[in-house]
Amino acid sequence: MAEIVIENLRKEFGDFTAVQSSSFRIEDGEFFMLLGPSGCGKTTTLRMIAGLELPSSGQIYIDGEEVARKPASERDIAFVFQMFALYPHMNVRRNMSYPLVCQGMPRARVRAKVAEVAAILGIEDILDKPVGGLSGGDRQRVALGRAIVREPKAFMMDEPLGALDAEFREHMAEELRALHDRMGATTVYVTHDQLEAMQMGDKIVVMNHGVIEQFGTPQDIYDKPATRFVADFIGSPPMNFLSFQGAIAPGDQAVRMQGVDLGVPRAQAGFQGEMLFGIRPEHVRFDDGGAWRGRVLASEYLGTTQIVTLDSAAGPIKLRAPSDQRVAPGETVGLNFDARTVTLFDGSSGRALVSELNAGVLDHG
Repeated sequence: MAEIVIENLRKEFGDFTAVQSSSFRIEDGEFFMLLGPSGCGKTTTLRMIAGLELPSSGQIYIDGEEVARKPASERDIAFVFQMFALYPHMNVRRNMSYPLVCQGMPRARVRAKVAEVAAILGIEDILDKPVGGLSGGDRQRVALGRAIVREPKAFMMDEPLGALDAEFREHMAEELRALHDRMGATTVYVTHDQLEAMQMGDKIVVMNHGVIEQFGTPQDIYDKPATRFVADFIGSPPMNFLSFQGAIAPGDQAVRMQGVDLGVPRAQAGFQGEMLFGIRPEHVRFDDGGAWRGRVLASEYLGTTQIVTLDSAAGPIKLRAPSDQRVAPGETVGLNFDARTVTLFDGSSGRALVSELNAGVLDHG
């Protein structure tokens, strides 16, 4: 398999810049997610890595070799598409065999490879069936099988589960991750589904408007978002944002909002102006003695938990609480926060100012 290194990758379509100077490293054997909303540049990035699009500038290294100007056929990459892209006039066995036949592999070896991969994917019983009559899940397994038999350096997957219904998509995501763990293959996977990315990925790049907003592990991205966009895009419900004008000095561990001091991680640099106090719903708790107050607007029952929506002096707050904790609409309650779970954002740029992971003011340049 292969390490993939991206340096200052850029793609322009006329006056439109789809990807802006992206740089990141995909480790050998890693399951790497490109995550973001439609039009953010994630699929264009994937297509440039695979050789289906030429970059306007920048470098792409696969297994140490610079390949940015090489055609896809010379990169030893296998691509899996959302809509399967199977040959309808061929049965499952011939679809899976096709790339090996094109390579001139001996027939006996082709049969053995197809049988081996079919056993891994659990599709031995459909090898001789036409692909047209298969379910969406089976067709996706066939598409995966056709990619796997080649034993490429890396797999590129463009929302391969997007055409499946929600319940089966979750099941296939588990299967795909388990398959990756068995094979140890380098995989680059595009999705707009943050739950899919968090469930499957070793590392995640979050993109927006062609820019990398954050790169890291699922836990880092969830717990310590680098920008307001990431905090809002990741999480269901997303992070709460309470807006206020204030100041924080080096060494401060609290900010004053609406006359109340609220704890934050220790600041390493100062800032003054509009700020956002960011806190995830599961890190807000009811506290009768809490100085911060909120008025209950509604609650959403989710089985073992509930999402309570409150109105506060600095804006709306969502709180995740046990479902047996009773609150009534219109009731005013005290709230508290764990300072270690707070992120402060610059209200203008949206960049993180202070968090436990990044305790300081980020470069605004």
